[in-house]
Amino acid sequence: MENFMFQNPTKIIFGRGTVDQLAAHVKSYGTRVLLVYGGGSIKRTGLYDKIMQQLNSIGASVYELPGVEPNPRVSTVRRGIDICRKEGVEFILAAGGGSVIDAAKAVAVGVPYEGDVWDFFERKARPESALPLGSILTLSATGSEANGNFVITNWEHNLKRGCGSPHAYPKFSILDPELTYTVPREHVVNGIVDMMSHVFEQYFSQTRNAPLQERFCESVLQTVIENAETALSKPDDYDARANIMWCGTMALNGGQISLGMQGDWATHGIEHEVSALYDIAHGAGLAILFPNWMRYVYKERVDRFVQYAIRVWNIDPAGKSDDEIALAGIQATRDFFTRIGAPATLGDVGIGNEQLDRMAEQAVTFGPIGRFKPLHKEDVKEILRMSL
Repeated sequence: MENFMFQNPTKIIFGRGTVDQLAAHVKSYGTRVLLVYGGGSIKRTGLYDKIMQQLNSIGASVYELPGVEPNPRVSTVRRGIDICRKEGVEFILAAGGGSVIDAAKAVAVGVPYEGDVWDFFERKARPESALPLGSILTLSATGSEANGNFVITNWEHNLKRGCGSPHAYPKFSILDPELTYTVPREHVVNGIVDMMSHVFEQYFSQTRNAPLQERFCESVLQTVIENAETALSKPDDYDARANIMWCGTMALNGGQISLGMQGDWATHGIEHEVSALYDIAHGAGLAILFPNWMRYVYKERVDRFVQYAIRVWNIDPAGKSDDEIALAGIQATRDFFTRIGAPATLGDVGIGNEQLDRMAEQAVTFGPIGRFKPLHKEDVKEILRMSL
């Protein structure tokens, strides 16, 4: 196990009806509020009215940044920064899924920064401060409600980049599983893949002697698998939706499930380049890529993939070689993604082989990616080929 330091400052308010506690949590940060949301689903479901009722009860002046894209654009972030500066915004409230929260984080760190916010994603600067922000989660997926990570797309240059900062942790996040009942099935599927992928990125590690962390990872994966199909077939099953929601938060909240283990994150890096060019859903891209990354790298540490197959997928090892067990676990992963309705190939989402070289080149802009097996351009290109 490696050295680590862990602190998560986000207060989680979890359960039915917890939006009713919003005013009490906002008022200590200020009453000039920027409300950030996506395509308008919060208005159709009535969540917008509940939020406004809560904010009106403390006399808040509310400014709005609607229309955040599924792969949030830096142009939208810049618009939010301009609003905050012009109106003297004191607090940012994100109502939506990970994309909305990511955009809100980028706005929060961008307001006090004198340069352009894209500098953070080009590694030309690091956030030194931020406006306080909070979130109301409506889609279980990214864990952005309880971590300091955020990913933004520069559509003009077809670049998708991530940034992380302790200043970007939400002050609080409201997690009401009932808010996820009306989410379209496709988005729920993508969210399930996303949270499992976050666990994969941490679990498939070269770090030895971290058995508790390994079992934390395995238990999150098992809980997602056990609840996924119920959550999809019965959208108003509170227990299934609650379990999925909490798994999403636990899967990526600053490292709690994998403290002391060195993560990989190569597959996320590859997917960012796919969606930067083709604007596909992040979870869909991960569903396509991850089993192929697994096949490409599993021999780097067969024992970890054997453990994964046996503990997570209950693969019977009797009479099988380590390679056979590992590959059976990888196939079980693919089969599960297919069973819940996720795409299996780039062709399934309309992507051919025209841009493989460009995507591979951009994935290694800052050098080889991944730590389970460092990937160079030709490695990335081969994984993309396997995914066609």
